[in-house]
Order: sequence, then structure tokens, then C-alpha cells
Amino acid sequence: MRRYLHVLLMLVLNFAFVKAKAQSELIPISNYINSKIDKSIYFSGSERSHTAMRPFIIGDVLDSAKYASLLSPVQFKQWQTDSWLGRKIFAEHLIEFKRPDFELTADFLPDLAFGNEKSRSLYLNTRGFEIKGVVGKKKLFSFNTYLYENQAKFAGYITKFVNDNQVVPGQATLHNTTVHNTFDYAYSGGTISFTPSNFLNMQMGYDKNFIGDGYRSLLLSDNAVNYPFIKLTGTLGPLRYMAMYAEFTDDYGLVSNDDIPFPKKHGIFHYLSWNVNKNLNFGLFENVMWEPGDIDFTYLNPIIFAHPVDQANGSPGKSTIGFTGNYKFLNHYVLYGQFALNEFTFKEFFAGTGYWANKHGEQLGLKYLEAFNIKGLNLQAELNSVRPYTYASQKTATNYSHLNQSLAHPYGANFKEFLMIGTYNVKRFTIREQLGYSLYGQDTLGVNYGKNINLSYKDRAADYGNFIGQGVKTHLYYSTLNIFYLLNPKNNLGIELGYAARRESSIASTNNTSIITFGIKSSFRNIYYDF
Repeated sequence: MRRYLHVLLMLVLNFAFVKAKAQSELIPISNYINSKIDKSIYFSGSERSHTAMRPFIIGDVLDSAKYASLLSPVQFKQWQTDSWLGRKIFAEHLIEFKRPDFELTADFLPDLAFGNEKSRSLYLNTRGFEIKGVVGKKKLFSFNTYLYENQAKFAGYITKFVNDNQVVPGQATLHNTTVHNTFDYAYSGGTISFTPSNFLNMQMGYDKNFIGDGYRSLLLSDNAVNYPFIKLTGTLGPLRYMAMYAEFTDDYGLVSNDDIPFPKKHGIFHYLSWNVNKNLNFGLFENVMWEPGDIDFTYLNPIIFAHPVDQANGSPGKSTIGFTGNYKFLNHYVLYGQFALNEFTFKEFFAGTGYWANKHGEQLGLKYLEAFNIKGLNLQAELNSVRPYTYASQKTATNYSHLNQSLAHPYGANFKEFLMIGTYNVKRFTIREQLGYSLYGQDTLGVNYGKNINLSYKDRAADYGNFIGQGVKTHLYYSTLNIFYLLNPKNNLGIELGYAARRESSIASTNNTSIITFGIKSSFRNIYYDF
């Protein structure tokens, strides 16, 4: 153990004295931002552009000037910049402080929306505040911190999810067992990023991470609530290697108690990305989850895929391994995919018997950027499939979840999903449409059919004959259309009109939801309600 720490310390110190060119400022994990910068980063030809590792770092994928120009699509009118109030609404951060060696910005981030679900009124009242800064002439150190205070009345299916799981999707845990129809919650986050050399970036934060090129990720997504982490990323030529330690909360089935905090669990993540050439990328992923008291110091081994060997020697953690890849062609298309393997038995894997321990998931997708040579038009199709019991463990302390939400796909397991997304950015308008169909199996009569990853796989329905959709076979159709008009590109302040339709049907019931919303919103965060 001491030897590993000594080697790591020497590497960090050596990197710190290498002349740095890369910056440290992070680009938020945001589907809105991706729709504006994807064409530039995928076809930049830079070997430092590892598109499956998010958040991106400015300087790796884009220089700061190019990034700013992509987010600001039009020139400002004179009346928008003549007055202090006009500049703050349309063109500037609320607070801006700039010196050659230090920059600081602060913004008020509202998200105010009103809507209707049949005869039921809905609303969201969010007041957020974010502070960001970069230090040094070369911007080698950056930080950001944010806080959101919210009151909300959600659609019926989201309300049920919050009451069942005591967590607002991707935002905050409620720690309250009382059933509500309206919710008052707050959450915060932030990250410190330091790039001492062109080869190394170090981050410490309370936020989210994402691995993959798709809308979803079967390896690590931004679906769950924020969590604390420490991350080291090293780059050498076309290779990039990430090692991250994170702490999660295990509260499934527990009642909140102010005197006794919810138990924690820990995760270590390794990801190796290789840009084979300007068109082809491959990635290798590994995760190990363990509960306090079960730590094996071999978890700190920085070599990827070392833990499966450790498990053979009795290591108590639960591991997931995976593979990613993307191929760019014809200056417009990106073919991408993932494979996640949670557990398998070799002799059963190809037997076709539906053995319960063959737990894996697959993703295949295609992006068509600047489709039909129309600037700002991006099209995407994606297929995700995860077998029953994938990401589950014998106990919640080692499964792949945090605060009752999956760290991968929001559906958990036991599902197939196909979705299509179209985004058109033209001047100040962003028009986004999403269509999705999913097939999944729900539990019934207390039998665990493999969708809920918080249930122990020891209580599985059967050893053999397991298939996607087993249990109560359920079909979900989901579509959204959002029209967004940008007011201020600095904080993404704008006006949005949205429509969502959802139909969930099974032999047991059919639920139809239709929602219309209108409001003013800001920030670059992702929030997923498409489940």
C-alpha cells in the first residue's frame, strides 16, 4: 500500500514540473451543449479529444474562444447591451470579475415552469445560484459551485417514483417517508479541477460523471444524485486513463433518522480510452463496489481489470467491466456502442438457457451531425438492452446504485429501449424532439424478476429461463417536443414551451400521461424524466 502511494505521489510531482498547455475548466455535462459542440469535437482530428469521457475539459476538445462562439449563436442588439440591466439579462453573467490571472463569474439560475396534466396543474419553482472561477494566466486551476432550492408539483408518474424511492430523479433525496403530492427540496454540487501539466488533470468534487457517447450510458451516467469523488486523468499521446474513487449512499428500504446517517458504500472506477486514429476509438471500463469494512487494498491497484483476479482470491467487492467504442465517418456520422458485463458463467454464456448469472447489457447508436448538410441539425438513434439482474448484488451495499437510483441506465435492468432524438439549433432557437419505446418486465406478487437492481439476486425468480421482459411485460411509449428561445448564452437563460406524452401499458393496467409546460429556465444541467 505504501509503495503504491509513493509511486503515485512521485508521478504527480513529476507531472507538476512539466510545462502545461491544457486548461482545467470543465464543460458541463449537458445534452443542450452537446447538440452545439458535437460536430466540432468529433471531427476535430485532435488525439486529445476523448469523446466518451465527460465532463469535457476546455482545451482538450475545444479552445475557449471556439466554445464560447458555439454557445452564442447570434449578435446582440444595441438595446440589449446599452443598459446594465439589458447586459445582465441578455449578454453577461450576473457578476463578472476578470483579471489576467483570475476570473470569477456568478449567475442566478431560475427554472420557473407551469403546466397541466389533464385537469391537474403542475409547477416548478427553482432558484439556483452558481459561482465559477479560473486561476492563473494559463487557467490551470478552476472551480465551480452551485445550489438549487426547489418547490415542485410533478406529473403523476414522477410523483409516484419520488414517493416510492424518496428521491427526486437526479437531484435530491427527501429522507422522508410521508407520501406527498408536492415537494420542497434543495441540492448542491461543485468541482475543483487542476491541470498541473499537459499529461495530468486532477478533480475533486460533489457532482456527476458520464462515460459513453450516447444519450444513455450502461457504464456510468449522470442519472443519479450527486456524489463525492476524487478523479485523476492522465493523457499520453492517443491514450487517456482515468482512475476515480467515489462514495455513495445505501438507503434502500431504510427509514430516515437524523441521529443515525444512512450507511455508505464505495466505488473505484478505471477507464482507458485509446484513439486508434482520427476516426476510431476504443475504451475499457472497470468498476468495483464495496461496503465500509470490506476494503481490500488491492482496489487501489491502478491497473485496469486487476480486480477480477482479486475476486478469484476471495476479494469481497462486486465488479462490473465494460467496453466502449466509436467510429466516425463521412464527416457527419458517429457509430458508437457499449457492452457492460456484470457477471457471467462461461459455459452458460453461449448456451442459450437464460441462466440468471449471465448479466450484461449492450448499446448501439448512430449520430448524424449536421444532417443533410444543414448546420445545427443533429439526428440520433440508440438501442439499449440489459438482461435481468444486471447491476444487482447479494446486498444493496455492493450493487450499482446510489440513493435508490441506478448509476447506469434509469430503467435499472430487464429492459430493451429504442429512442430517436432530433435537435435543430437555428439562431436563438433550439427545437428538440425525442421519441422512445421500451419493453421491460415488472415484479408481481413479490417475485423479483430482475428490473429493480436494489433487490438481492439471491431472491431471483428462477435460475434458468430468464429473458428480457419477464414478469409483468410492460410497454412504454414516450415522446417530447421542446421549443427553447435563448435569451442569454452565458447561463443558458431562455423561454421554453414543452409537450410530453407517455403511455405505459401492461396486462395489469394502462396509464396515459399528457403534459404541457411553459416557463423560463436557465443552467446547463441534465434532468431525466423519460422513464
